[in-house]
Amino acid sequence: MKINEEIEEYLEKQNDCVSNIRKNQIHVVEEIFNCLIKCRESENRIFLIGNGGSASNASHFTSDLLKTAITKDTKRFKAYSLTDNMPVVLAWANDSSYDEVFKNQLESQIEENDVLITLSGSGNSTNVIKANEYANEVSAHTIAFTGKDGGKLAKIAKISLVIPSDDMLTIESMHLLICHLLITMIRKQGKPMFTY
Repeated sequence: MKINEEIEEYLEKQNDCVSNIRKNQIHVVEEIFNCLIKCRESENRIFLIGNGGSASNASHFTSDLLKTAITKDTKRFKAYSLTDNMPVVLAWANDSSYDEVFKNQLESQIEENDVLITLSGSGNSTNVIKANEYANEVSAHTIAFTGKDGGKLAKIAKISLVIPSDDMLTIESMHLLICHLLITMIRKQGKPMFTY
């Protein structure tokens, strides 16, 4: 296959994925948006977690919630990426288990009506599943961004966005696209403090 054909094929797959989301999951994006706005207005906190590329997306979305989403004369989001403090992650992984690194952090922080956003391409990462289970136990709101068939995570999260793809790179790209869509929607609700 020629390089230009590879480019065309890849971009076409992205277009197909976006079209599928647009056709079948707009209501899920709206649910996530409403949950985030309610969390902001009630001054609850948002915790974000993921592994690998999903950890990067968790950090990116946290950054956008904390700065890009600021609008004039409205409350600000309280968002925390539990992937960013590596000494804490490594301490829990060493002394407990990598499967518990997010749950262990949530045990001293998350409370009722806070929000946990989990990002996992497969939906089967044990550490995000354990974190979601704990968040459910304390009556927090749980939102899962997954792909493939959604895995176990899509079944236990209260809101689940499942990217219709088996390709991890596409799944992670679509997660970030949806995060940016949500930030754009939030900015349109008021007067953004910053222009880009």
